[in-house]
Formats: sequence, C-alpha cells, structure tokens
Amino acid sequence: MSRTHRLFQLMQALRSLPAPVTAAQLADATGVSPRTLYRDIDTLRELGAVIDGEAGFGYTLIEDAHLPPLGFKDDELEALVLGLREVAAVGDPALAEAARSALTKLRARLPESQAHRLRHSVLVAHRFHPPAQPTIDSGVLREACWDERIVGFSYTDKHGTATQREVKPLSIMLFDQSHCLLAWCLKRDDYRAFRLDRMVELNATDRSFRPGRVPLLKTYLENLNQAAGDRLVRF
Repeated sequence: MSRTHRLFQLMQALRSLPAPVTAAQLADATGVSPRTLYRDIDTLRELGAVIDGEAGFGYTLIEDAHLPPLGFKDDELEALVLGLREVAAVGDPALAEAARSALTKLRARLPESQAHRLRHSVLVAHRFHPPAQPTIDSGVLREACWDERIVGFSYTDKHGTATQREVKPLSIMLFDQSHCLLAWCLKRDDYRAFRLDRMVELNATDRSFRPGRVPLLKTYLENLNQAAGDRLVRF
C-alpha cells in the first residue's frame, strides 16, 4: 500500500469512526503499527489537517478549509455524480440548483483524469415524469426539521378537504411522484405523511420539540417498513 493511499485511509477513518478515535483503532483501520500511525498523524497535521488529541486520549478530526483534497475511487465518483444528477432531476428548486453547483465545484477540484470521468460519466439520471413541485418553501421546512421546531400549514387532501395542521416535522421523503413530509401530527396525535404540493401557508413556529426528532423518525420508519414488508426504507 502506498503512503499516499494510507494517508487517505487514515483521513477516512478519522471521518467515519466515532470521535475521539484511539490510536489502536486507527492503526487497525489502516493496517499499520502504532509507531507508523503516530508518524502518519504528524504528516497529516503538516499537510494542514486539524487533528485534535494525542496518544492515550484519542484523536478528533476538525474539518478545515486547508485539508488536502479528498481522493475518490472511480466507482465512488460515479456514485456521487449519479446521486447529484438524481437530486437535480427530482429535488425541489433550491436542492436541484445546489446539486448542479456541487457538481461544478467537484469537477473543479478533481484531477483532470477524474474530471473527465465526471464530464462524460456512464451513469445518468433522468425522469420522464418528475415529481410535483412543492407549493411551500421546502428550504424553510428542511430547516424546521433540523431545528426541531413545530410547523403549521394549511393542507388539502386527495378528496379536496382543507384542514389546518400543526406538526412535528421529521423528514422529507420522495414517494413515487411526490415529495412528502413525514411528521407527527398534533391534530391527529399520530404519524402522518403530507404531500408538499398540497401544503400552503407554511409557518415555522418557535416551539421546539428537541430532542424528539430522531426517535420519532426511527419509529415512523420502522412502522413504514413493517407495513411494506420491510422493503420500503433502510436506515
């Protein structure tokens, strides 16, 4: 294994393992001795990586703008390109634009040989019937999910019946041809899914339900999986 590849492996281990990561864990992940591991940590720091910690206490990678460029395997690059192109095809306007921007930035940061693979990728994403566009600002809704704030909105169901709802927003998921908000509905006192193209007058309140989003979402996804014969969602 080349030293460069080993350093990339070490960066990946620092990113993926729960921090602080012990030297023994990092040495095992990269297949080197503890002595070599300590030298590799020093090398990454010299290259600009901000790594907090020391021997005996564990290490934590603090992401920094001066980190060396991240290398991708060709298959990893294909997966990134396909995923971003899929978001550009099915995401709401803000996310679609963000995906296109991310592709441009990624191409600018890659070595020329891989930038060529990005420009002429074998994998493409296209939808003949893209999902309906949301009728609310989905960016505000995403922020409410992250901030764990209750939101209110007016909702029209498939029968044309309009109701006012207040919910704990948990996640936004693409179901078939529509984006849906997975939420705990305060009106029904139960889990509900709401199509974003049937929502209007979205209001993000200051009322917090933190730290409830993660356990609520986990239970909701478990329920959806059971209802679909364990074929719907993986988490």
